[in-house]
Amino acid sequence: MSRRRSRRDNEARRRQVLQRYEREKARNCLAQPGRFPYVLVLDHLKAGYNVAKVFRSALAMGAHAIHLLGIGPFDPAPAKGAFRKVPAHWHDDFATLKSHVVEQDLQWIALSPDADETLPDTELPRRSAFVFGHEEHGLSFDPGQHPDIRLLRIPQAGQMQSLNVSIAASIVMYEYLRQHGSIASD
Repeated sequence: MSRRRSRRDNEARRRQVLQRYEREKARNCLAQPGRFPYVLVLDHLKAGYNVAKVFRSALAMGAHAIHLLGIGPFDPAPAKGAFRKVPAHWHDDFATLKSHVVEQDLQWIALSPDADETLPDTELPRRSAFVFGHEEHGLSFDPGQHPDIRLLRIPQAGQMQSLNVSIAASIVMYEYLRQHGSIASD
């Protein structure tokens, strides 16, 4: 009896999340670009975990937009309203995403725990596209096939291979603002 009720409750929660997502996604079309000329690319992240949290940080840090690559519906509640305020663009594959963004003249930076260059030792381009891959599987494309993508890592003192992706995105945005914080929007 309790299994049936639990299953029904879970299904009801999933429907509520999907309705909330569709409602907030419809409102997103009114979102205005943030103050700074950088975008975030979320590459096949787990929809139910960090996506909404990245929106929340992106709003706080003035991101121009977020590009969602291969990401389905997610619960926008942890974004605390940011999902409707930061422009979002959905893409099925990296080639389509890259061609969509090419006219913005952005320099591409992908975060990778194996990169030789570190974030604090790198001068970040004013017009940047920061790519964050799945925490377990990394990037969905081979960066070696894209010589215009620079790889960076966030140095760590501990023994974890990588940080939580929403935390990593926040660190990158903070470093961007530290370097370019006085730049007005284009």
